[in-house]
Amino acid sequence: MMTSPSHSPGNALRRLRQTTPLVHNITNHVAMTPTANTLLAIGASPLMAHAQQEIQEISAISAALSINIGTLSPSWIEAMQLAAMCAHRDGKPWVLDPVGIGASSLRQYACRALLEYRPSVIRANASEVLALAGEMNQGRGVDSGDDSEDALERASRAAVALARTQNCVVAMTGHVDVVTDGQRQITIQGGHALMGRVTAMGCALSSVVAAFLAGSDDTLQATAAALAWYAEAGETAGQSVEGPGSFVPRFLDALYTLDADSTLLASRLELTDVT
Repeated sequence: MMTSPSHSPGNALRRLRQTTPLVHNITNHVAMTPTANTLLAIGASPLMAHAQQEIQEISAISAALSINIGTLSPSWIEAMQLAAMCAHRDGKPWVLDPVGIGASSLRQYACRALLEYRPSVIRANASEVLALAGEMNQGRGVDSGDDSEDALERASRAAVALARTQNCVVAMTGHVDVVTDGQRQITIQGGHALMGRVTAMGCALSSVVAAFLAGSDDTLQATAAALAWYAEAGETAGQSVEGPGSFVPRFLDALYTLDADSTLLASRLELTDVT
């Protein structure tokens, strides 16, 4: 991967650990504890807050925001909009995770409202990207769906179109991760199959992306670094586990012990121009 030294995945991880960014999370009930543990393991500081009465104060002290629509209610949607508005107003990076957007009209409404505040990154699986891009109206929930080569190509094109329409970075995660700003595209190899067998892995990843965005001046590269380190930890954790139950603690340990000087990470990343 061709990148300047300041934007390398190693330097991105060092910056995160040196600054310990405070990440404000409005996430679903299922994901709160896993997300907090994941952020702590990689070196960030998590804060969970969804009461409208404190959103503006929380936003003022946070370095980044992650919004996950997994378990919605009217009051939570209002809190999400307020948090996104504050982040957009104050120039702070924020990540939108449109969990299961194809499953209900409420989720679609929430995402449309949040997109008005220009997320820095949309982190989604292929089905969610297709739904956001208007190419698929129905979904069965949070599963990524078809991982075939044809499906990946179709979803990758949708990700590029979505990035251009929303003027943001789209991080489409799955068997192969694709990160694009509509002009450049980075593919990331790695991870482990058990990552799809553990709840909240994707939700936590969105918050990790937010942590990497804090203090970065290249959203595409910072997002790719987050995904690459996540894949590295997943692959490391999966080397000696029996199933999802033993995977989770090993994954947290792998995040905690990531080596910013690793020379293996570059092989996971491929940068290309989008035609």
